[in-house]
Amino acid sequence: MKLGPDISRVAALIGDPARANMMSALMGGCALTAGELAREAGVSPQTASSHLAKLAQGGLVTPRRQGRHAYYALAGEEVAELMESLAGLAAGAGALRTRPGPREPALRAARVCYDHLAGGLGVAMLDSLVGRGLVEDRAGSLSLSPEGAGYFRSFGVDPEALARGRRPLCRACLDWSERRNHMGGALGKALLQTIYDRGWARRLDGTRVVAFSAPGLAAFQQAFPGSAG
Repeated sequence: MKLGPDISRVAALIGDPARANMMSALMGGCALTAGELAREAGVSPQTASSHLAKLAQGGLVTPRRQGRHAYYALAGEEVAELMESLAGLAAGAGALRTRPGPREPALRAARVCYDHLAGGLGVAMLDSLVGRGLVEDRAGSLSLSPEGAGYFRSFGVDPEALARGRRPLCRACLDWSERRNHMGGALGKALLQTIYDRGWARRLDGTRVVAFSAPGLAAFQQAFPGSAG
């Protein structure tokens, strides 16, 4: 008898092209209806419902009903990290889309990964925090330094309050386009929300692109020195 978890079941669920497209669409962190996911996958609503039932049974998506509609979201940050890592593996193996869209460079520069900042600026932000000793990186395991706690409070983020939640405070997430880590976890989410709240950037409708204004990018680079994109 084979030992350990059965990864073939999860791999088979994600390996179907329609289901992979649905899960990629949910990487933006927003819940979508079965109809919206059907359009993302290029399948009929009936086929989409069958795929979503399998994903829910496999623990990869979570359905919830609101009014007449059923909405679906990724089951958690770990699923998003898995999808991000698989995207990086696919890119490294040369499994790229034959017709990259016009927003591809913007997606690589800055995008939302579930609920935190990814892309070149996300990686550069973590590099800046580690380089200044605000976040400690021990072989990919991230932790907040004492100096970091004070810095984040001055930035408008309360790390002590975040640490009391169920979610890890900070977590390394392998970036598919940079093939290096950006920061997820409760702190990663709070930092991206603060960037939005300060008006430095906004998420483009219907995409995962995080678009910085010119003043916003300058402010971001001042807050995270060495993060020029």
